[in-house]
Parts: sequence; C-alpha cells; structure tokens
Amino acid sequence: MKNYLLTTLFLFLLVSCSHKATKTDNGEATDSLKLKYAEGFSVRNFENYKEVVVYSPWVKGTEYARYYLVTDAKIKTPAGGVKVKIPLQTLVSTSVTHFEFLGLLNEIESITGVCSPKIIYNSAILKRVGEGKIADLGDAFTINVEKTLQLKPEAVMMSGYNQNDPYAARVSQAGIPVLFNNEWMETSLLARAEWIKFVAVFYGKEKAADSIFTDVEKRYVELREKAKAVTHKPTIMAGSNFRGTWYMPAGRSFMGKLFDDAGARYFYASDTTTGSLPLNVETVLKNFSQTDVWLNCSYSSMSDLVKADTKNALFNPAKKLQVYNFNKRLLPSTANDFWESAVARPDLLLGDVIAILHPDILPGYALVYADKLK
Repeated sequence: MKNYLLTTLFLFLLVSCSHKATKTDNGEATDSLKLKYAEGFSVRNFENYKEVVVYSPWVKGTEYARYYLVTDAKIKTPAGGVKVKIPLQTLVSTSVTHFEFLGLLNEIESITGVCSPKIIYNSAILKRVGEGKIADLGDAFTINVEKTLQLKPEAVMMSGYNQNDPYAARVSQAGIPVLFNNEWMETSLLARAEWIKFVAVFYGKEKAADSIFTDVEKRYVELREKAKAVTHKPTIMAGSNFRGTWYMPAGRSFMGKLFDDAGARYFYASDTTTGSLPLNVETVLKNFSQTDVWLNCSYSSMSDLVKADTKNALFNPAKKLQVYNFNKRLLPSTANDFWESAVARPDLLLGDVIAILHPDILPGYALVYADKLK
C-alpha cells in the first residue's frame, strides 16, 4: 500500500495536458492577498466578492479554475467562474494533504466526507468517521458521486490533475463547487505550505492563515540559515526501486529544494525539471553508490530493504546503516502523517533532515517524520 501511494503521487507528477485560459473584466480590485512563495493561485478582493484563481501548473499562463466568493448568494458576479458562498459550513475533502490546513484553521468539524479513511492519520477525523459524522466516499480517483451528492456539501475540495476528471465534472454539474487544491505541484515546501491561505479564504480566515504561515516560515528560514553555515555537505540519495524503476526527486522538485535547504549535496541538484526522475537501478548505482545518507526509503527495516533487492546492499548508506524512511508516524492501517501534516509543517520536515545530516546543529533533536532503518 505504501509503495502504491508513493508511486501514484510520483506518476501524477509526470503526466501532462492543457487547460485554456479564460478572461473576465472584473473592474478594479480593492486589495489582493499577498503571496511570497505559492505560484498556483491568486486572491483578489472586490467590493462585493473575492476572486480566487487557480493557475495551471502544466501550461504556464493559463487558468485551471476561477471562483467568486460571496457572503450572500444573491450577489451578482462576473461570468466565467464558479460562485461559492462563504464562509463554508460543510466540505468534502478528497485528499489527506488538505487535512492539516483544515486542522490548523480549526475547521475539521466542517468536513462531512472523505476518501479512503484507511489512509488517514488525523485522529480527530478518524474519530468523526467512526462516529458516522464523516462519510466514507471511497477512493479519491473513483469517488462515490451519488453518496457525495446525498451529503449536499457546500463544496468539494480535490487535488487537480492535468487530465479530465469525470467525477469532478459530475459533482460540478450537480451545482456543487469543486475547489481544486494544487499545492502538490508547487516546487518548494514553503510554497506548498502557503496554500493554507487558499483554504482559509473559503472560510474567511485569511488573517489566521497568514499568522500560522508566518510562524512556520520563520522557523523554516531560521533552520535553513543554520544549515547554510555548514562547511561540510553530506551527499544524499532518496527513494527506492519499485518494479524496476527508481523515482528520484528532480532538481526543482520540493524534495530537491528540501535537500538544498538542509545543507546536502545532491547529484541532480542542477537538474531543471520538477516532479520525479524515473531511473533504472544501474543508473542509481552509478551515481549514488558512495552517497552518505539515504533518505525517504520505502522500507521499514534493513532486512526488508536487502530482501527486496540484493543490489540495495551495495549502496554505502546501507553498509553504514544511514538509511531513513519517513514512516515514524505510520499507523498499522498504512496511514502516514508524512503525507498529511508535513505539507503544512515544512519546518518540522526540514528539522528532521538537518538533524540527520548535521546532528551537531540540532543536538538532542527528536525526529518527527523520519525514522532510521535498523
């Protein structure tokens, strides 16, 4: 299950399609939400409504979706967008990457439906699922549309992909706004975390989101500056061989950026692509056999690692027992908090990697997501 989830997310980073841009004349905006890192959305305030635009990560300069947020459904808005009444009272959320944002904004109770509770880590959500207060809508890629419509949520939040989604289309046709949260396509951890502002605007909590993000950013930057001062940068590798293909972070992916911010040397640091690089084992052995640290390995123990492929024992980190996964917060159900809270808390994730690479910088640091294979 873990390998399936990892591979599914990686594969979505590799596919592509296009969305046409739309233009509307909205008059003069009275104010705009200030974003420092995120490039995938914008928020502008007008006299009677707010305009939220989600941009296509796959075709630069085009729009993926446009929303007009109103406090009264009778308010007229321009054509070419979806009207959403705010603040939201009920929401269906189809991806675990949304949950920490909602939790930090104290909006967990607004969730009425989720997908695949088995892979959810958040204890408050699991409790509400068990109590029947949150419905199980099946798999996120084949969501139970009929059950979703029966819930009558005020909106459904989904991850957008560069392909037509018939399930999203059916929900939209029923008059329920589909909010596309594309934080996963940002190229830095802070950019992903800044999508809390996207979530917040649908609840009228922009100020709270700005305060939360500012605190996370401050801690992240402080850690990054400490790592910049190091004189020795250990080499790093990541991922695992899955059915003959090793998915290694691209140079401009958020993981590639994480390695750089943590004071690591990474073979593909100069690569200019995003997402992941599908490599064969021979290429990985050639470029990473003498690496110092192996991070984000998908196995739970050294014996499992070697049993899966004897070639894994040839890597220096395996010989020196410097292999780590991100499974410290892993439930027996395979739910992993790394996929949830780390999206909104990159400062904790950066702390983990710095503590592994430079233990002298953060003495006594307790790892949050990472765990060393034994």
